[in-house]
Amino acid sequence: MPANLPPQYFETERKLRTAKTPQEKMGILEELLAIVPKHKGTEKLQALLKTKIAKLKSSACLRPAIARHGPSYLIEKSGAGQVIVIGPPNAGKSMLIKALSGANPEIGEYPYTTHIPSPYMMKYENVQIQLIDTPPITPDCIETWLPEMIKLADGVLFVLDPGSEGTETLFEALLLKLREKKIELVSENSDIPAEKQLLLKRTLIVANKMDESPAAENVNNLRILFEGQFEILPISAWRGDGLKELRMKIFSLLQIIRVYSKAPGKKIDYDEPFTLKKGSSVLDMARAVHKDFVEKLKYAKIWSKNKYQGQMVNRDHILEDEDVIELHI
Repeated sequence: MPANLPPQYFETERKLRTAKTPQEKMGILEELLAIVPKHKGTEKLQALLKTKIAKLKSSACLRPAIARHGPSYLIEKSGAGQVIVIGPPNAGKSMLIKALSGANPEIGEYPYTTHIPSPYMMKYENVQIQLIDTPPITPDCIETWLPEMIKLADGVLFVLDPGSEGTETLFEALLLKLREKKIELVSENSDIPAEKQLLLKRTLIVANKMDESPAAENVNNLRILFEGQFEILPISAWRGDGLKELRMKIFSLLQIIRVYSKAPGKKIDYDEPFTLKKGSSVLDMARAVHKDFVEKLKYAKIWSKNKYQGQMVNRDHILEDEDVIELHI
């Protein structure tokens, strides 16, 4: 039986000639495998493509163990905080980032579309939060630089496809693999001691592709399996379900507050708040406004949603989200 390959196959195949990294080649081969018609005439071609993909996966994962120095990436933090987005192949990470940020990361119906980490900005009310798209992870292969990026990030967004068979087992295996890399994912409300901020990472677990069957049933299985450890947040990046709540959860994950600076006799600028860690004081706010304010600060006035309306407070007063502060030196 003839293969009858479509023109798209040959157009995609030409990309292999210029691909340089194993990750690029894997992405193209996975795309070719998705394009190939599934019938008896293409069985040998499908087997050949799968064999090449398997060899490249092995090469990509083994090379860093042999080399003394592997590639490394450092993306400077921007906005109110940095959240790194991780997950297995075809979980829909890039589609989710597109839905949250409005940007256009490369998206494909095949694994390994994302080859290197890429930053995007998500708006939540009046702040911007940085999301980092990353290559997919499997129990057999995690890029050598990825654990360090996770450790440096302010939080983790773990994306799963509950409609994929064996998601629960895969998730458990990935959690174990990250523990081997000295990374423990914990719930978004966990208290993390300062000395363990690089090892314990607050994490949101997102069950994507809820528009597909049998995602709903499998989400219940995930919830039962990880009850008390993680909240499983069901969303559909493609349809937009649950994205409003997810944005709120991502902001909460960062454990930050927004504080507005008010100059005496002037209006409040609500468009550009200062972002501080929860538990920050008036003195921390003064330091964020200008370093000279720390020594010269005499007192502050505060306006809040429910309690204060211009009262004087001392420099040790603990601030809350959306407090308005008027500093006096």
